[in-house]
Amino acid sequence: MNARLFAALLALTAPSLLAVNVSPSTTLLNQLLAVGGWGALIACLPVRPGRGARSAVALPVLVLAVLALEALWSWHAGLPSSLALAAIAMMVCAGTVLWAAQARWPQDTAQADEPGGPLLQPVLAALLLAGVLSSVIALLQVFAPQWTDGDWIARSGLPGRAVGNLRQPNHLSTLILFGLIALVPLVEAGRVWGLRLHRGLALALGLLMIEAVVLTASRTGMVATLLLAGWGLLDKGLSRRTRIALVAVPVVYGLCWLGMAGWARESSHVFGGEARLAEKDLSSSRGAIWKNTVSLIAAQPWTGVGWGEFNFAWTLTAFPDRPVAFFDHTHNLLLQFAVELGLPVAALLTMLLVATLVLALRRSRAQPAEAGVAARAALVMVLLAGLHSLLEYPLWYAYFLLPTAWALGHALRRPPVLRQEVLSVTPPSAWAPRLAGALMTAGALFALQDYYRVVLIYQPGDATTSLAERIRDGQHSVFFSYQADYALATTTEPPAQALGAFETATHALLDTRLMMAWARALDGSGHPDEARTLAQRLREFRNPAADDFFAVCEDETQVPRPFQCEAPAHVVPWRGFMPAKD
Repeated sequence: MNARLFAALLALTAPSLLAVNVSPSTTLLNQLLAVGGWGALIACLPVRPGRGARSAVALPVLVLAVLALEALWSWHAGLPSSLALAAIAMMVCAGTVLWAAQARWPQDTAQADEPGGPLLQPVLAALLLAGVLSSVIALLQVFAPQWTDGDWIARSGLPGRAVGNLRQPNHLSTLILFGLIALVPLVEAGRVWGLRLHRGLALALGLLMIEAVVLTASRTGMVATLLLAGWGLLDKGLSRRTRIALVAVPVVYGLCWLGMAGWARESSHVFGGEARLAEKDLSSSRGAIWKNTVSLIAAQPWTGVGWGEFNFAWTLTAFPDRPVAFFDHTHNLLLQFAVELGLPVAALLTMLLVATLVLALRRSRAQPAEAGVAARAALVMVLLAGLHSLLEYPLWYAYFLLPTAWALGHALRRPPVLRQEVLSVTPPSAWAPRLAGALMTAGALFALQDYYRVVLIYQPGDATTSLAERIRDGQHSVFFSYQADYALATTTEPPAQALGAFETATHALLDTRLMMAWARALDGSGHPDEARTLAQRLREFRNPAADDFFAVCEDETQVPRPFQCEAPAHVVPWRGFMPAKD
């Protein structure tokens, strides 16, 4: 098998199929596999992207640079180093993929006239395979759940809905739609990695993937079918049959939906899509979290709450009508920028992103024939990721961020110059992509070893070391030390003895267990107002896991009253919980 194709399968197909996960993260292995695979793919480039590559992707790289600087500033202001370093590392990886997408074939090779560059065919083939195999998994999860063992094929915890091996229906939907989009330029070219692609087979694969999107019952996926139809209507560079097929996608989706509903009624099975439409809150609490986010923006419009600090600020701000789930993202990329970075930076980033999309549209339309189809397909992938990002946060996952970075970089490729102008140019050496790819893959392997230090805290196996020793070792993790601090904060008795661990653990995700332990630690260390304010915030979530914590308040004869039963003399704002700076 060609090395680039194998690496593309590691980068794009394997992460979507890996069902194995280890606590405390259910997606970390998938993400590290994506990073390592992309590193291997970039290392296989036969040539370094030319001199114009950096300027071609200057706008999105500037966006990544601003975000990295914001993460650095937030680190200085109190964000744990492990969270800041992980964010910065992903920005660097995304920038590397953007740059690599600009690579062109050397003019003295047999592939010099092949459109799209050396990454196009392996990436499209791997995306298509990921979409097809994930669709098969979706069918098994809904129609043959007894075949899902949880190791090779994940079990769906949502009745009548497919979740894929990523265990998230919206992620599965976007992944499959990436595969469906990748199918279009392959059909137009009539081949996949040198093999002939018959239109009849392509039609069957397309129908399979649309049916799988229906099985996810993803409302994002439902809306995305209109994006594909719009592509078919507007892109006159596509063949007539392909345009008709794209325009028909929403119709086929609707027919598959009706078919599933009828099957469910006749066979007394559950179809998750009908249950989703019957929900009273169609936004799944997004409307409520967006309303809270706007309030946070109004309270600190200029500088925001800091990169990665939305959950901390939102949880510790009074919202009596808050959604009861613990949200660590706003589920809207633009609101995320505004609340964490402030309106001026958010406006700058939005303008840069819009300018990038306009430039990508112009360049993809200027590409000739087959190369233009692939470039516009890449742009549609970016638009799909953007649509998903207005309702969730897919770009916080490496297996979506890096393919989106490649798609954007590919859509931004400049049209080829005249052949006589490039013949005299010496192909640049391939040492740079080989080094960059090797560093990415090595970084993924280091992060895997680094993650294993905190895995041992939660899954000790045959380890003979004590919990305290495993926690101490986990606290030396570069990227995951906050997980060790969480374990220390929630297992130490009395919690006040681990007060320092709360300074980091609380900035990842504040949940019921951590908030109760933190409140006890604050009360036990002489911070009654902070403890009582935190208890008030916890009560707003109405979480059953906190019932015992507040049950003592029912006995009004107790003297003195437990701290969680009393109002604070002075309500502490969320910034009052930030660690003091030296």
